[in-house]
Amino acid sequence: MTTFDDAIAAPRDRRARLRREYVGAFLFWAVVIGVFAFWTFVWAKGGEDQASGFLWKDTAQIFENIGRITALQGGYLALVEVLLLARLPFLERFFGFDRLTNWHRWNGHVVLWLVLAHVVFSVWGYAKADQAFVPGETFGDKYWAYMTDGIFPGMIIATIGTILLIAVAFSSYAIARRHLNYELWYAVHFTAYAAIALAFFHEVPAGNELVHNPRQAEYVWDATCAAAAALVIWYRLLLPIVQNWRYRLRITEIVEEGPGVWSVRISGRGVSRYGARAGQFFFWRFLTRGFWYTQHPFSISEAPKKGDSFRITVKALGDHTEKFGRLKVGTRVLAEGPFGVFTSDTRTRDKVLLIAGGIGITPVRALLEEFRGDVITVYRALSDRDLVLRDEIDDLVQRHGGRVEYIVGDHATPEGQRLLTPEHLHELVPDIDEREIYACGPPAMLSLIERTLRRSNLHGHHVHIERFAI
Repeated sequence: MTTFDDAIAAPRDRRARLRREYVGAFLFWAVVIGVFAFWTFVWAKGGEDQASGFLWKDTAQIFENIGRITALQGGYLALVEVLLLARLPFLERFFGFDRLTNWHRWNGHVVLWLVLAHVVFSVWGYAKADQAFVPGETFGDKYWAYMTDGIFPGMIIATIGTILLIAVAFSSYAIARRHLNYELWYAVHFTAYAAIALAFFHEVPAGNELVHNPRQAEYVWDATCAAAAALVIWYRLLLPIVQNWRYRLRITEIVEEGPGVWSVRISGRGVSRYGARAGQFFFWRFLTRGFWYTQHPFSISEAPKKGDSFRITVKALGDHTEKFGRLKVGTRVLAEGPFGVFTSDTRTRDKVLLIAGGIGITPVRALLEEFRGDVITVYRALSDRDLVLRDEIDDLVQRHGGRVEYIVGDHATPEGQRLLTPEHLHELVPDIDEREIYACGPPAMLSLIERTLRRSNLHGHHVHIERFAI
């Protein structure tokens, strides 16, 4: 259990772990920013040909210099893009998966525009310098000529990599996400690794700063790429294999909690060594027909105890989750995690407000096992049948104290428009400005909650948001 005093006076080993993660996160970003600055300096200095990025004697050289800096930083930030979601523990536990995902999304836009700018300005700049444009020739004609005549090494594979990056970026836009199932979207995103690898074989032999500075190419660029590859291979491939060989997870119980809602208990050997906390989640892959080829994030819906099992509770909301009723006891399970900072470690106030929407109740229900003291839970759902795990929540509140408010209704109806507005929330929780606030649920509900909290001047490190979306 976690009272306010417990949250402040965390166990010594947990405080030591947090300090190590803070140091790791600081060093990571120091290296990221330092390397970015280094390549900017290299571009400004120029290679052995002394082609400084600040020598802008004519339009051709201006375009060439812009093409060079966008290539350097676009290629470098592509490596950062991969690392942001490489599930590095020292980053994820310090910044949180939501924040890293948001940075990953915006950095991806930057990478794409830098790559496209490199293509346009490089072709245009070199064509002007060579006076190679002829009447009637288009940009596409000139690009095709440079790609096929072998002047610039690796142009063909770099073109393939650029097309893959465009496909990844397009699949990330909301209008595309609505028409792609998770499995296809994930597969498209996976090709980003291939795009970066293909670009490498163009950058090294064709990049001005690398061709004319072989030591920089060998000791900095190659080392940066190798370090990024090593981190990805270890944390995305080898570590999960080692963990799953160690814990040997299997489904040991499946309970239908209601229409389209299942609780799945997953057991193994000494799973307490995962170090999972109430409020965290894992990426789960079930090794059976119809499930083995994809993994999905689900929060644990019970606080981890000194035992050998986890429980997740899943609602049928898509192609993957609709099939959960077919899972069988004994199915092997692969898990990556735990992830998330939606835990009692972040509690700094005596009073707590927990807000959950729909199936977002699962990490909140787990937190209710840990929290003690003045704790209010607000559970939002469209109908009574959508109040998942209600009996367990009532029991926890009765045993541990506090209060629970069930808010049922549809915002699309006149009577539901007022639900969880600033006025309504202050009626439910008059002392809301004195509370640590935890909110979890689908993106649309959390957007409303965030607007409500901002209008009430509630934000900052006392507000913790967990979005049920990737």
